[in-house]
Amino acid sequence: MKPVYWSPSSESALAEAEIEYKDKRSPSIYVAFPVKEGKGVLEGDERIVIWTTTPWTIPANLAIAVHPDLDYHVVDVGGKRYVVAAALAESVAKEIGWDAWSVVKTVKGKELEYVVARHPFYERDSLVVCGEHVTTDAGTGCVHTAPGHGEDDFLVGQKYGLPVLCPVDERGYMTEEAPGFAGMFYEDANKAITQKLEEVGALLKLGFITHSYPHDWRTKQPTIFRATTQWFASIDKIRNELLQAIKETKWIPEWGEIRIHNMVRDRGDWCISRQRAWGVPIPVFYGENGEPIITDETIEHVSNLFRQYGSNVWFEREAKDLLPEGFTHPSSPNGIFTKETDIMDVWFDSGSSHQAVLVERDDLVRPADLYLEGSDQYRGWFNSSLSTAVAVTGKAPYKGVLSHGFVLDGEGRKMSKSLGNVVVPAKVMEQFGADILRLWVASVDYQADVRISDHILKQVSEVYRKIRNTFRFMLGNLFDFDPNQNAVPVGELGEVDRYMLAKLNKLIAKVKKAYDSYDFAAVYHEMNHFCTVELSAFYLDMAKDILYIEAADSRARRAVQTVLYETVVALAKLIAPILPHTADEVWEHIPNRRENVESIQLTDMPEPIAIDGEEALLAKWDAFMDVRDDIFKALENARNEKVIGKSLTASVIVYPKDEVRKLLASLDADLRQLLIVSAFSIADEPYDAAPAEAERLDHVAVLVRPAEGETCERCWTVTKEVGADPSHPTLCPRCAHIVNEHYSA
Repeated sequence: MKPVYWSPSSESALAEAEIEYKDKRSPSIYVAFPVKEGKGVLEGDERIVIWTTTPWTIPANLAIAVHPDLDYHVVDVGGKRYVVAAALAESVAKEIGWDAWSVVKTVKGKELEYVVARHPFYERDSLVVCGEHVTTDAGTGCVHTAPGHGEDDFLVGQKYGLPVLCPVDERGYMTEEAPGFAGMFYEDANKAITQKLEEVGALLKLGFITHSYPHDWRTKQPTIFRATTQWFASIDKIRNELLQAIKETKWIPEWGEIRIHNMVRDRGDWCISRQRAWGVPIPVFYGENGEPIITDETIEHVSNLFRQYGSNVWFEREAKDLLPEGFTHPSSPNGIFTKETDIMDVWFDSGSSHQAVLVERDDLVRPADLYLEGSDQYRGWFNSSLSTAVAVTGKAPYKGVLSHGFVLDGEGRKMSKSLGNVVVPAKVMEQFGADILRLWVASVDYQADVRISDHILKQVSEVYRKIRNTFRFMLGNLFDFDPNQNAVPVGELGEVDRYMLAKLNKLIAKVKKAYDSYDFAAVYHEMNHFCTVELSAFYLDMAKDILYIEAADSRARRAVQTVLYETVVALAKLIAPILPHTADEVWEHIPNRRENVESIQLTDMPEPIAIDGEEALLAKWDAFMDVRDDIFKALENARNEKVIGKSLTASVIVYPKDEVRKLLASLDADLRQLLIVSAFSIADEPYDAAPAEAERLDHVAVLVRPAEGETCERCWTVTKEVGADPSHPTLCPRCAHIVNEHYSA
């Protein structure tokens, strides 16, 4: 017998995992216990002051705990003497309202040990005991001790040989062991007991506080500590093994390790029995003298019955029909047995799932790669699974544990039908599609609570639209591409094409690392950035001139298509775990795939493409992208000032700084095409000699002017050479040549 969390509303013991904390208003009382035997330390007219928020436990008081190493004052208040911790004397005086008080003497807590006080209203002693659990965080430093109603109280009571008095029944009503209060519900008894304390002159102060208090997670009603006969699993015997197993497990997020370590380090024995009508039985029998019977023989027999008939057989049969035929035991000379009526804690049940699932199934092994649940399961499934596995195998049942927060509405409130703010996944999928719901999941920091609303989903759907449109553009421009016939070897690609593949390699590495770390938000952000910035805003924008203008089978167009093919295949594979339906749709529309696999879900993650001098190439072109940003800024300013319209109407002259001049000269690319302007040149003059009208930026000074000439109706480039070929008066020489070579009759 020992105190456990007890739910009067459920009439059952509860585990810590079944407790939730909510604010509760409780009485706060200061009570004086008169000294009966001072043992030469106290005179006999002093009174020891305790503080409690549970007046209903006063009838169960058997002791007062002090800390052996703390100083305690005997204070005089108008001729009356009280004992309180020295560190708390001022706060107690202020709280009770002692206007004038003085210290008579000071003693150590260990000197007060075995002093005997009197119960305030029962003819019963209250022994002063020493306990390390006593603190000066609140109260008086003298702790009201009822071994039947508190874990620390029970432990210190065991140390001093105190009985376990618990005058509260399973429904929360006071029993005959609390004379004067029998039949009262414990919360109603608070008032009656407080009045009794006032009548006998023991009540020094009555107030009320609002504090966090344990509640039954099912009924939402307050719980109490109550000493009852229960079955316990000893944690002390395996605590060190549990802590070692925690250390050897990967925890996501990392703070999960600290959380469960502290729980296991500080937890007491696990109460595994429950007082409920149905559940997983506790396979224990009792002899005629009440002795528990649990042997290898009985366990094996009951196990076989469960395997054959299910666990309900325990409730359907009498004890004699559940025992092996002819079973005898010294505790039952007449052969009469009874069976346990309590059931197993559901957390013991779920915490044993690793045995039932991982061990019993041939296609699985223990430990599991990952246990995944909400952050409330550190005290629940994660904890119970760890305890059962370590007890049996000495190892954790999992290699890793991932916990997530909970879904709130757009304003950060819990969802409830009464608030009308419940977001139903089926309705979200009906409105937006399953992939957008999945993309939202990937986009959030699941380690904390997350928000969802129509507005948030619309933002995510906009990101999805950009990703989808990127795929559509690339697929649309691969309609005539066969990688087996048309692909350009990587070593023969131009620098900008190889740069794009190098950026793709970086993406592959980052995304695979993020997946390995279950960092789906990083996958989301990396993919979104690559599609919108690296592809749409740079490579694809630049590539349109090649894809649409160059000859269909030209080397330049096939080079771009080679990049698009490698990119669309890699991106589809990378996004498949998050957007499976979209990825499969993309897979179906990739023409002439090298991999003849029906579903992308059956393929492997992409591997990086071998590129000679990859890091140097990245460094060089990343530096160019900074210069490009400067030029684009100047173009935007010129557009705002109505100097130009679209960028193709511009002529750009740059005055680079020395190191940038070297960079631009080293680029093997058509910078006019890269910048999507009609004319581009690098001035001979240095940065500092740029004309006044040039815009000076970080890397270059930029002079933007309207391009001179006519607009080619095919490529939209502005040049004085439009019409140079008399047979094509509206085309530039480049377009005229392509048309003459490839599209003339």
